[in-house]
Amino acid sequence: MAQPLTGPAALVLSASVARRYYLDGRSKVEIAEEFGLSRFKVARLIEGALSSGLVRIEIGDRGLVDVDLSARVRSRFGLEHAVVVDTRDEHPDAVRRQLGQVAADLLAEVVGPEDVLGVAWSRAVGAMARALPRLSGVPVVQLTGALSLPGGEETSIDVVRDVARAAGGPAYVFYAPFTLPDAGTARTLRRQHEVALALAQLPRVTKAVVGVGAWAPGQSTLHDTAREHDRRELRRLGVCAEVSGVFLTADGEPVRAGLSERLLGIDADQMRAVPEVLAIPYGLPKVPAALAALRSGLVGGLVTHRTFAQALLEAT
Repeated sequence: MAQPLTGPAALVLSASVARRYYLDGRSKVEIAEEFGLSRFKVARLIEGALSSGLVRIEIGDRGLVDVDLSARVRSRFGLEHAVVVDTRDEHPDAVRRQLGQVAADLLAEVVGPEDVLGVAWSRAVGAMARALPRLSGVPVVQLTGALSLPGGEETSIDVVRDVARAAGGPAYVFYAPFTLPDAGTARTLRRQHEVALALAQLPRVTKAVVGVGAWAPGQSTLHDTAREHDRRELRRLGVCAEVSGVFLTADGEPVRAGLSERLLGIDADQMRAVPEVLAIPYGLPKVPAALAALRSGLVGGLVTHRTFAQALLEAT
């Protein structure tokens, strides 16, 4: 057992040795040479500094990230990655900006030059795209057509372009709406060169970033822009969530309906084939939708905020 620290000289020596070892990353041999001590004396000083409380080792968060809650969510849902942001401001705009920044940091960490990145539009994904640092020259694929939004908000095309600028690789972008007036028009557009080229890249996608919408007013842009009879049909079929146009029941089962045939973008089977789909849900009304997405097996990564993560854990 290490000897307790006694006088001031021993305290200063122990602190100096511990600083070299823990903060400066010096080896015990290097420290021994610097201080004229034996390697075994250095080891005893380091052990004594730890056992006496002079040195305390803590696993803490890095700024915004709640590491404990992140680990619990990752374990509970069997995710590849889970990052929970400890947001202080629960206003949706502030939450979205913080989630976008952390999702951008995560993507920069996990995306390598061998990846192909798929991007679907959502406001959170747009926030991520604006915060994204330089990536490794990876191709970027647009996963869905564009939605017409009020107020001149960015579209899926804008988001893909922002990500592609950071990625530095080719961008597979197509100028077509997400929802079409009829299934025939959708089939025709899928054969159009740019659309066909982008959709042909879907089997190559290794990582994708999506939003999660609840099938309710104000909780999904696709819901709010859909026709009323489509909304009613999907509610009748038990749909509670949509992930980039993939409709899900509460138990995570994908549902196809009339609207599905008129959408231009990735489908459930194609999304399931992507090795990791990262979702960025926020706002407590979307907790049931996020649970459906997690139960579906389509989503393998999550970036969300503290109150949302706590609600997910309490609901299971």
